[in-house]
Amino acid sequence: MKEALQRFGAAGVGAILFGVAFWALMLIAGPMLLMVDMAFHPYLPNPADVGGPKDVYTVANFAKVFTDELNWKVFSKTMYSSILVTIIALLIGYPLSFILVRSGRSGWVGILMIGLLIPFWVNEILRTFAWQLLLARYGFINTMLMNLGLTDDPIAFTNTDFGVQVGLVYAYILFMIFPLYSTMESLDPNQVDAARDLGAPFWRIHWDIVIPHSKPGIASGCIVTFMLAAGSYIVPELLGGTRAIWFTKLIYLQFDAINWNLGAAYAFSLVVMCLLFILLMMAIFRVTLKDIAR
Repeated sequence: MKEALQRFGAAGVGAILFGVAFWALMLIAGPMLLMVDMAFHPYLPNPADVGGPKDVYTVANFAKVFTDELNWKVFSKTMYSSILVTIIALLIGYPLSFILVRSGRSGWVGILMIGLLIPFWVNEILRTFAWQLLLARYGFINTMLMNLGLTDDPIAFTNTDFGVQVGLVYAYILFMIFPLYSTMESLDPNQVDAARDLGAPFWRIHWDIVIPHSKPGIASGCIVTFMLAAGSYIVPELLGGTRAIWFTKLIYLQFDAINWNLGAAYAFSLVVMCLLFILLMMAIFRVTLKDIAR
């Protein structure tokens, strides 16, 4: 703070703090609080009723998430699929990150890292369209399967939950790999080598050394991957279509129908589930927000 005061002066530091506070309050916290307030109010088509006796606090909007059969089915499927996507990303990202860390001095590691990043230089919509081509009825994957004689007819990959899950794993797996790689990189390799020299089996080395050290990275990767998967709209829309509706689609439909109160309740329910998932990951891996941020 003293250095900032000397460099920018009291007026400059005040302007910077005001800008940060304005950004945080007006552009982040403000809209969120407005959304929460709208979620607890009924939808009133007549603007004259706003602020009147009909405009009362209610939980009826939230009740529709859990009492409406379609809403509850889509909501629970979204949560289940997001957890499944997170687990798959962890199962792929953990060994890949460990291999990259253990082979850090090899020249091909840098090439592999660039190879992982290159697809993400392209817009997410274009990458999802690419998966549409791969998973299409007569796309590359189905064509290969039929040419190899593994199937006689094309398999329906698109417009299914499976296609959406594949697209989500691909879209967000880097958000699992990078936290894992960052935490594993700080692990002293001599610990792994010493355990191996003393005869510890492969699984024991990971269970007692690598995983405990990587807990913040695992928790961070799981949290970010789950939140991105649960809140995704483009991937389920393009790969799921009308047969694999995501909860974000229901939120969009409510806002599109001008029922912002119900849409806000749906969105807030999704936010609450993401917060509960964060607390669950912190409890499972016994980490704090400070550990995750580190």
